[in-house]
Amino acid sequence: MGQQFDLIVIGLGHAGCEAALAAARMGLSVLGLTLALDRIGLMSCNPSVGGPGKGALVRELDALGGEMAGAVDTTGTHFRILNEGKGPAVRARRAICDRLLYAREMGRRLAAQPGLTLAEGEVFALEVEGGRLVGLRTSLGELSCRAAIVTAGTFLCGTLHIGAERREGGRLGDRAATALSDSLRQHGVRLERFKTGTPARLDGRTIDYGRTQPQSGDPAPVPFSFATLGAGCGGTFPALPQQACALTHTNERTHQLIRENLHRSSLYGGAIVGRGPRYCPSIEDKVVRFAHRERHLIFLERDGADSNLIYPAGISTSLPAEIQLAFMRTIAGLEEVELIEPGYAVEYDYASPTQLDRRLALRHLEGLWLAGQVNGTSGYEEAAVQGLVAGINAALWVRSEPPFLLSRAESLIGVLIDDLVGKGVAEPYRMFTSRAEHRILLREENADLRLVHHAARLGLCSAQRLAATEEKGRAIEAEVARLERLSLNPTAELAELFAERGWVPLRAPTSLATILRRPELSYEALAPIDRPCGWFSERHPSGWIPPAPLPSDALREVETRVRYSGYLEREALEVERAERNEALAIPAELDFLAIPGFAREVAERLNSTRPLTLGQASRVSGMTPAAASLLAIHLLRLAKRGGDGGAPCGEAVGTVGTGTKGEGSRLNSALEATENLCKTDCADRSEHDG
Repeated sequence: MGQQFDLIVIGLGHAGCEAALAAARMGLSVLGLTLALDRIGLMSCNPSVGGPGKGALVRELDALGGEMAGAVDTTGTHFRILNEGKGPAVRARRAICDRLLYAREMGRRLAAQPGLTLAEGEVFALEVEGGRLVGLRTSLGELSCRAAIVTAGTFLCGTLHIGAERREGGRLGDRAATALSDSLRQHGVRLERFKTGTPARLDGRTIDYGRTQPQSGDPAPVPFSFATLGAGCGGTFPALPQQACALTHTNERTHQLIRENLHRSSLYGGAIVGRGPRYCPSIEDKVVRFAHRERHLIFLERDGADSNLIYPAGISTSLPAEIQLAFMRTIAGLEEVELIEPGYAVEYDYASPTQLDRRLALRHLEGLWLAGQVNGTSGYEEAAVQGLVAGINAALWVRSEPPFLLSRAESLIGVLIDDLVGKGVAEPYRMFTSRAEHRILLREENADLRLVHHAARLGLCSAQRLAATEEKGRAIEAEVARLERLSLNPTAELAELFAERGWVPLRAPTSLATILRRPELSYEALAPIDRPCGWFSERHPSGWIPPAPLPSDALREVETRVRYSGYLEREALEVERAERNEALAIPAELDFLAIPGFAREVAERLNSTRPLTLGQASRVSGMTPAAASLLAIHLLRLAKRGGDGGAPCGEAVGTVGTGTKGEGSRLNSALEATENLCKTDCADRSEHDG
């Protein structure tokens, strides 16, 4: 342990695993430091991965060279596509994994990675010289490093709550990390408190499944990883026998028992001060906040293929163990259930993410990155993608290379990071597709087409994978073009075929693409008419053109592009407009308080968050259209002065107005249009926001 490492990753949960692997694959010497080596990658709460928004994050992570998707495909016991009857933006993969096998699989992948050393120990303090991290003081002694990533999850000053009982811990069975919180505070990191919770673990042998509703996985499971595609995971997918889970519900007896004991809950008894996740409330919260609901759904999920442990998703709690057992036994199928572990709440320190830049590095302390739940997020998936981005950027920083920054228009990862560093968090952040302005473009299915080229450039995927992805993209575009080109004449034979299937007959020559846009049709349904026959338009010189053989995921992408072409074109135009705002950079030295007419509250918030562009500034909490317009005017004037040979206005902004007379004219036009927009906006208000 006397050697100096390029990077030390503190914590090896979902964020730490991805961070350590990415940095090591980019050539750094990496030390992964964890409190317990046998707990690497352990799912602390539910045994599932994915869901709306989250599944897309995992697919993007996979496209960028991350490991979570592959580990899920190897250890998944229940795969489902959610929202399959809805639009492509909200369809989502979800899988239940064998929890212990998943942790072992991630541990195996880390142990096999060249350049990555794993060690068991605790970090006590940061060693900082001249505002730059130079090492860590740990239980293993003094460790030198050029950079470090804190991925401590819920372990920073973690406190477990079960009724009136309180104990230190990051999760049940693991101790907390207390000294590191003190050191972070000493070095200017602002820490606050959040809480999360988990339900009791049940003994599956004591559940009467005859009184529950079974829920099977998909008959033809779809993998998470682009590399699996039915042939990974040791030659087969799925790799493990698939298991059904079960559904049951709370009832009025359950709710009454909880209401009678609310004062004994850690949450409602006042022991917990940290705010919990809005979208994953405890059963106490559900009973109080949704008092009109007669019942709440419970998913009984298996913890593993050879485990009797059952995870009852939907009823996290911090009530005393005896009350947990009592209300469980009011639920259908659980009348004689036994608890293996009680549910509990965990309260922990997190760092306000507005202290970070888009690399996930602290602005005021060079060489230190934060990733995962320590940044105020919730969920394995949100943590894992942050770990990857932090690991990549730490490696690039050590190598003195430009940072890796994903935009909101190209990935949900970019949306997540932009939200965190630009808006901050008032509660644990969870990713939803609704947070993305361009969610029709950012689908699970096309994550590889959007992002694999980044992975190849960074050295996180092979040239063969890049070539295969590019070929897939070309094949999809060719098939979409074929469907648009081929036109059908409304012949009597074709009308009869349409009538047999209950389809509305054609009245005029119509392309295959237009037919596919009908809601009752799918790509597969086109097969009877997409063949050499007499109804294809003679105007096409080649007649019928056969489709190229495409894998199922590529065919789904073809169907989506054709069906939603109008929406996709509109979103592409919106992205183009948004990118103009993103291109207008803000000088690093700009004092927002000095901008005439700016509201002090908005200016102080912008001075605190330090957005890099007008686009980022417009998304800062509290920013109004009028304030954004004023800022745009100020930036354009700075850029114009810089272009006309006036005072410099910062490197990025200064390049906007360099050189030509035409460019200066464009800036004048933009300035005039923005001023008019601001005047119109102000005229519609009783008074200016500033």
